Amino acid sequence: MQIAVFSSKPYDERYFEAANAPGFDLVFHETRLSAETARLAHGSEVVCPFVNDQLDSATIELLATEGVRLIALRCAGFNNVDLCAAQTHGISVARVPAYSPYAVAEHAVALALTLNRKLHRAYNRVREGNFSLEGMVGFDMHGKTVGIVGTGQIGTVAARILSGFGCRVLAFDPVENPECVALGARYTDLPTLFSESDIISLQCPLTDRTHHLIDDAAIAMMKPGVMIINTSRGAVVDARALINGLKTGRIGSVGLDVYEEEAELFFQDRSSSFIADDVFARLISFPNVLVTGHQGFFTHEALTAIAQTTIANVSAFAATGQPVHPAEPAG
Repeated sequence: MQIAVFSSKPYDERYFEAANAPGFDLVFHETRLSAETARLAHGSEVVCPFVNDQLDSATIELLATEGVRLIALRCAGFNNVDLCAAQTHGISVARVPAYSPYAVAEHAVALALTLNRKLHRAYNRVREGNFSLEGMVGFDMHGKTVGIVGTGQIGTVAARILSGFGCRVLAFDPVENPECVALGARYTDLPTLFSESDIISLQCPLTDRTHHLIDDAAIAMMKPGVMIINTSRGAVVDARALINGLKTGRIGSVGLDVYEEEAELFFQDRSSSFIADDVFARLISFPNVLVTGHQGFFTHEALTAIAQTTIANVSAFAATGQPVHPAEPAG
């Protein structure tokens, strides 16, 4: 069985080849999957896209004409896939529901610590021979209130880490997680979480309900100087609202590993060109904003698990016609 791997990087090749015990024919394409590139899947029964590949109805129709029978996502989210179109064309969709919750949760905490103690600014100062501490005051994490939106596996790990710092943890999720409660987290509604949290960390999936969850109205409820961390999906946050909050001082700092329009930016070397996205360019101009290029998942353990789970999905599909982890619409 041939698998066309899209948005491929050298590290994808290394980890997938190491996980490919069944000996599938892996064909790697650096290009993103879209209606314009779907023809590259010719001869492949399986395509393996990543988070920013476009699997709309037009792309899926073309994949069907090329004989594709399985879309094996190598990520947890599947908001970029038209599941109805896939069903119409008889294409199964699989995903990697969990790889390493520690990777993403630890990255979220790393962003918070870096912003708090201004490590990104300190690094640049010291390299320039500037050892002044002016403007570098942070705060003790101990005793601060952290609001976690989304308490699945990643949010629960984040709660455990932050509890270890001595933080008071508030949580919001449609379904309470007993493990979070056991850690001392208190479930509450969003307005309460927004108004009481010194730090807000987003670990929720992107759905119709969470799209632009953080907007002007939500920010208006927050404590002055709040820190916002997003390692979930870019569109959970309205970037223009972030800019407004930063300009007024309502938001004290922002750490982002994801961005709503990241598909045209992330996972590529853009250092020799200009950034055409004016909103993104404005965001990164703030000294109290830290952006990483969707690398929260990027650990050895997570990459190993992603490759192994994806190969397991394909193996199960080849044997039974059903992947181990199908992507299914909520509700």
